[in-house]
Amino acid sequence: MSLLEVEAINSFYGEAHVLFDISLHVEENEVVALLGRNGAGKTTTLKTIMGVLPPRSGRIRLDGEAVERLPPYAMARRGVQLVPEDRRIIGALSVEENLELAALSAPRRWELERIYELFPRLLERRKHRGHQISGGEQQMLAIARALIRDARLILLDEPFEGLAPLIVRDLLQVCRLLAADGRTILIVEQNVAAALSLARRCYILNNGHLAWEGTSVALKADPETMHRHLGL
Repeated sequence: MSLLEVEAINSFYGEAHVLFDISLHVEENEVVALLGRNGAGKTTTLKTIMGVLPPRSGRIRLDGEAVERLPPYAMARRGVQLVPEDRRIIGALSVEENLELAALSAPRRWELERIYELFPRLLERRKHRGHQISGGEQQMLAIARALIRDARLILLDEPFEGLAPLIVRDLLQVCRLLAADGRTILIVEQNVAAALSLARRCYILNNGHLAWEGTSVALKADPETMHRHLGL
């Protein structure tokens, strides 16, 4: 039994059908990448899993339990954390206050020292308000908010988007440490090279349909698929 099982989900925005019978699975302690061009349905898939956009049909199971009708707060209490592309840092609060607020309702939490060991830059910025820190630091904080809740499954939506190469390097290292520590991650990312360096397996979406699935090694060895679906 997989930690996460998604079976033939169909999602809609109003009357617009955007996901068509999407199925995927993520094993515990596994990193899986969800790839595709802009508008392929990747973010919608994460929102559907999280309960932000409940599917019209299909099943989502977490540890074998049907969760497709649960709201986001109930998914969060089960250890699923979505790190959204827009980060949603509370700008008026300090870095440390953002972390403490995220930890308030956590069934289990990390100590701040553990967060700061993983993100030394956040320790340096801990008294700065959210709107005073850089985009890369905001992304670190967004991931840290998920971790302080002892996330079991982390849904990362475009974590490297728009960031300087040095920041991407630092965040990749953090993600590798999390993977080595046994954290389960489903990552959506336009930076295909970065995603494939992290993930063992990957899925490719195209216009809301599942177009390809397999190992990262197999995808790297298939330039035709890379070009057709990812423009590489």
